[in-house]
Amino acid sequence: MSPKALLTVIPPDIVAVSDYEAYARERLSDVTWAYLQAGAGDEHTVRRNVEAFSEILLKGRVLGSVAGGHTRLNLFGHLYEHPIFLAPVAYQKLFHPDGERATALGAAVTQTLMVLSTLSTVTLEEVAQAETAPPLWFQLYLQADHGVSLDLIHRAEREGYRALVITVDAAMAGVRNREQRAGFRLPPHLSAVNLPPVSSATPTASGQSRVFEGLMKAAPGWDDIEWVLSEARLPVILKGIMAPEDADHACRMGVHGLIVSNHGGRVLDTLPAAIEALPAIAAAVGGRVPILLDGGIRRGSDVFKALAFGASAVLIGRPYIQALAAAGPLGVAHAIRTLREELEVVMALSGTPTLDRIRAEHLSI
Repeated sequence: MSPKALLTVIPPDIVAVSDYEAYARERLSDVTWAYLQAGAGDEHTVRRNVEAFSEILLKGRVLGSVAGGHTRLNLFGHLYEHPIFLAPVAYQKLFHPDGERATALGAAVTQTLMVLSTLSTVTLEEVAQAETAPPLWFQLYLQADHGVSLDLIHRAEREGYRALVITVDAAMAGVRNREQRAGFRLPPHLSAVNLPPVSSATPTASGQSRVFEGLMKAAPGWDDIEWVLSEARLPVILKGIMAPEDADHACRMGVHGLIVSNHGGRVLDTLPAAIEALPAIAAAVGGRVPILLDGGIRRGSDVFKALAFGASAVLIGRPYIQALAAAGPLGVAHAIRTLREELEVVMALSGTPTLDRIRAEHLSI
């Protein structure tokens, strides 16, 4: 059976971002669906990212004055209308013919920050130069050749990207069994257009570890972060921090922000949920730099809980991709608006008219 056509009107039964999942499934092939939904190993962390939020209870506060409330925030000198950002997701033409262009349009109409992946199927210039471009950060996978990485940094700077987000938790791909069982391969007509053509990997000698002597041989280290800090003119944010020790080390090195993330559970299974790691990381950082949270956000109440534990903003991934696959830019915009309105409801019923008033004391912990 061929995939269904994109929705042109949002059906009345899509009232939460999770409702997009069934519609997206009907519009994606089995192998593409496996790629999108897959996590590492047995996918414990994928599930935990979502389930952990349900175990954190709101306190609820009554009779508070919330007149004039809003969801605005300032990060790195820029004002944003709300704290729900779009995480970097690779190869978006798998999910919509216009790929990242369609996502950017949905982000623009909702005044939402979009983080563009190094592995985008649309060039970083094309996204930035669109007539309706949203606020943009650029996600950087550090390349073995510093020259390639530096070229990406300079291109992002020239095109007005506001920050660099360096992913540090995916030096090699996770063992995603669901994806392997489905036989996923990137279609030949799609590629990471921001990068030069990839040469064949150097084979390891007999008896050598394919992991340690192959895949990880050119993996980035802390010295590469120091190099980026010395070269970049944009704020440098590390994405993939799950340990307080790493958070403290990054702050002492001079990074400008951190994203608490386990890569959506796609790299290493049985990590804790991102929201479970957040409080200890916030304590270790002690307000030195802004912290964002990525992973498991499905409700406005989840956003509220992340902010209460010390995040300045959150990123969503699979939810907006499912909306993109179901309804294109319209779906992306609707998913963002839904989460923002849910957040406003929770804020109002918790007596917190602005984001800076949200504290751990608003949770039952």
